[in-house]
Amino acid sequence: MDRQFGKILVTGATGLVGSRLLPRLVEAGYDCFALVRGKEVASGVTAIDGDLFDPATLEKAVKDAKAIIHLAAVFRSPDTELIWKSNLEGTRNLIDAVKRNSPDARFIFASTSHVYDINNPHPGREDDALNPQHAYPASKVAAEKELRESGLNWSVLRFPFVYGDGDGHLEELPKHVVAAKFHPAMRMSTIHHRDIYTAIIMALQGIMDRRVVNIADEAPTTLYELLQLVGEPMTSSAEPLVNPWYLHADASLARSLGFQASVRTVYQAEQEDLL
Repeated sequence: MDRQFGKILVTGATGLVGSRLLPRLVEAGYDCFALVRGKEVASGVTAIDGDLFDPATLEKAVKDAKAIIHLAAVFRSPDTELIWKSNLEGTRNLIDAVKRNSPDARFIFASTSHVYDINNPHPGREDDALNPQHAYPASKVAAEKELRESGLNWSVLRFPFVYGDGDGHLEELPKHVVAAKFHPAMRMSTIHHRDIYTAIIMALQGIMDRRVVNIADEAPTTLYELLQLVGEPMTSSAEPLVNPWYLHADASLARSLGFQASVRTVYQAEQEDLL
């Protein structure tokens, strides 16, 4: 790919995903811009000072964009009002600015596989009824709806647990697992940063236009195994596992569209020093 694709605007450029995605996009030759306020961005990225609640800066940021990659979100916070404001109102503001200034742009929205019902009878599928239990996934569902009804050329990528590239996310997992009292046999879908890039490239190419797509690697892994990887083993249990499909996403649609994870399992990531 070369810079003839045109301007790509990324929100959440300094976050867990954005800070690892942007260098890959730049290396591939994409002309990347980042909406930031007082933060440094990756080399080769043009910073645009502003935020999702400053209409004037949004107008400038989205002008002439060929694609919007909307990663900005508030996730783990006790402030549910902030979660809703950032994830829904912020997305709505961005959608409105794109409609006014770059209505033909592709709008790629990062969502989450946490949207699926805890009692789902199978791994979460894109056409399942949604029943998010917490503010973060609920706000993402609401933002997805805004985008799907916007009239823009959209795609929604639902990511599971993201890890790799030294992001520290896997190392933080034990405290959340313990706090939630999860069963050690629960399997969780995962995705490496390298394959978020893979999925985003497909979306930029139009392969996922007007689709909601689960993105995950090939091996949902038990929490017991994941915590062993970071040296904090869980207490084992032979008690029956309730809600066996919670946090397990069905990625068959992505595979049918041509998505193939290059980091197929967390164990491959460990072996190749990609954690």
